[in-house]
Amino acid sequence: MDPITTAIVAALANLSKDAIKDGYVALKDALKNKFGETSDVVDAIDKLEKSPDRDDRKATVKTEIEIAKVNDDPEIRKLVQDLLDKLKEQPDGQEILTQTQTNTVSGVNVGGNFEFKPIQEGKKS
Repeated sequence: MDPITTAIVAALANLSKDAIKDGYVALKDALKNKFGETSDVVDAIDKLEKSPDRDDRKATVKTEIEIAKVNDDPEIRKLVQDLLDKLKEQPDGQEILTQTQTNTVSGVNVGGNFEFKPIQEGKKS
């Protein structure tokens, strides 16, 4: 998972801590300023806030961050790094970040080659 999505997901689980909440709010405000309050990125984060345990919402945030090329913005990268640093400073902070990265679905992937053949009556495969 990318650092931005990791920071957002881990921060949502730790918003009761003031330092984390401040860093999260600063990051989200920067995203609103850069992309707009009704952008797909901010909308995906808003929906994740309502259901932070849903893997599909985490995957949507990751996708929207990639589409918007959020990682290309140096100001946002700095805010993300600051938030990650604050998360690491928490008791078990590195463990929380590692768990966030490994327990999060990075997207739904249906792989393989499928071939659909018409059903022929009276013929068994």
